[in-house]
Amino acid sequence: MKLDGKVAIITGGSKGIGEETARTFLDNGAKVVIADVDQEAGDQLIEQLNANGQALFVKVDVTSSEEVENLVDVTMEKFGRVDILVNNAGITIDGFLTDMPEEQWQKVIDVNLTGVYKCSKLVADIMIKQESGVILSPSSVVGIYGNVGQTNYAATKAGLIGLTKSWAKELGPKGIRVNAIAPGFIETDMTSKVPEKVLNKMKEKTPLKKLGKPKDIAAAYLFLASDDASYINGTVLSVDGGLVV
Repeated sequence: MKLDGKVAIITGGSKGIGEETARTFLDNGAKVVIADVDQEAGDQLIEQLNANGQALFVKVDVTSSEEVENLVDVTMEKFGRVDILVNNAGITIDGFLTDMPEEQWQKVIDVNLTGVYKCSKLVADIMIKQESGVILSPSSVVGIYGNVGQTNYAATKAGLIGLTKSWAKELGPKGIRVNAIAPGFIETDMTSKVPEKVLNKMKEKTPLKKLGKPKDIAAAYLFLASDDASYINGTVLSVDGGLVV
């Protein structure tokens, strides 16, 4: 299995892409710490996984430095190391620039960008001591090309590309690989709230004429987390059905 003996933290790990990534990593031999603000969903997932102590849930708000510190402490106490961090936690609160109050802007920045900084900073300290590790973050096609009505979200996803490339240069010499994934339109709770007419337009824009599934992103995370990607650093992998071709 590709991740035998590796310890992975997955933020936003109780649902959607995070849940699928947790399942995929477990299936490939990893020990997984699922971090999420949703205690009920996290507890239910751990019960479903029946992972014989190989999976752990920790309630975490990634905007809280104290809670992120606790997440890392609990992980080290339980498993003794951190090999992989998947910064999956993220939110959308869409709106046009002229209608967007500052609180709406700031909340998305705090979760999607500052939360990644907080988690990665603490984990990077551990990985530097280990002289190995992988940090993965979710950008988006809108982080590359922008999107109407997503000023705050697009800004965070573009910011994650900058962080990824900067950290790849800083941490690469210390044995740590840093990469990002840029998903296209994926079937998640977020897209389930989108009107069918809009979803059909999304499909039409995509050369494969369909939406992606969480397992498509989880598979990409698995590849980048594994030794199969040992010479990939500082890249942004588009998983979008050819949307940006």
